[in-house]
Amino acid sequence: MAPIALASRPASALLKITSSCSTAVLSAASVTTVQQRKVHHALIPKGKGGRSSSSGIAATVFGATGFLGRYVVNRLGRIGSQIIIPHRCDQYDLMYLRPMGDLGQIIFMEWDARNKDSIKRAMEHSNVVINLVGREWETRNYRFEDVFVTIPQQIAKTAREVGIPKLIHMSHLNADMRSPSKYLRNKAVGETAVRDEFPDAIVMKPSEMFGREDRFFNHYANMRSFGNMLPLIALGKKTVKQPVYVVDVANAIINAIRDPDANGKTYALVGPNRYLLYDLVEYLYGVTHRVFLPYPLPRPLYHLVAKFFAISPFEPWTTPDKVDRFHVTDMKYPGLPGLEDLGITASTVEQKAIEILRRYRSFRYLETELDETKPAKTVNY
Repeated sequence: MAPIALASRPASALLKITSSCSTAVLSAASVTTVQQRKVHHALIPKGKGGRSSSSGIAATVFGATGFLGRYVVNRLGRIGSQIIIPHRCDQYDLMYLRPMGDLGQIIFMEWDARNKDSIKRAMEHSNVVINLVGREWETRNYRFEDVFVTIPQQIAKTAREVGIPKLIHMSHLNADMRSPSKYLRNKAVGETAVRDEFPDAIVMKPSEMFGREDRFFNHYANMRSFGNMLPLIALGKKTVKQPVYVVDVANAIINAIRDPDANGKTYALVGPNRYLLYDLVEYLYGVTHRVFLPYPLPRPLYHLVAKFFAISPFEPWTTPDKVDRFHVTDMKYPGLPGLEDLGITASTVEQKAIEILRRYRSFRYLETELDETKPAKTVNY
């Protein structure tokens, strides 16, 4: 009935109605254009929490192509975060990261670590910046001072200038200016530099991490290629290690992002048990069902052998600095919060070692139960 009644009206009445409607529409449109959204829609949480939802996190992950980075990106992608990955490598080296997030949620950007504008461009649309940049050996272009001090300092400075509310920096449990390892000395300097530039930065101090792609358990397991003869300084009986599972560290980073009280804190991320290096490596060889033949090697002689491997133009199997770092006893920080404070139960070596070491078994022991391997001895000092 309404259309018939409207059609029966005079043309002048229709014109008045049309003009009044158009005026109302135009006024509503003008009101809409005046409103400016202060928060980008990508930062508004919505959905049920899966990868197709929006967590409200837009994170720039420097060093995402490394060992820890792939686990952090995976955890961010699972909860529906937008992830910006600055990289310097070939695009084919990034292919495994692409399925970790929903369509369009992972953005790859080429960046120059020495170019401030490149760093700024990578983080200007983010609300979280995670610095995982690291290197286990020095190169001609990037020394430890560049990787662990200069670049993190520049990232922290740029994050403060851009107005990033949350910065997470990855340090090391044994970072110390008095350490025999140049790697650890520069980690300590970089940690201080980041704090100076960004006082509210969250600093993570993990011990040696183990996982499928690690350079800790795999390093010792690969020594079987040298006839199962395993060199250890003082047989590894003067070194205490407390390794942490890489997935636990990645989950700690995600929980720290979500925790509003985490800003400005330093977390010591360690596993639940401490082992003598000798007992730990003996357990690794027990899991692989390989003969364990350690022998004491003096530090100067070990350095001499490591220098031979360090001249390799490819990734060196070991270096003198790596020898020192692996034979440093893990520090204790009873006053610092840890995994438990972030709601994470640390995984033990005995629970996860088989995932890493099964491939080192011979075919005869491939399906052997883990119960046949005697657990490693733990220490309390």
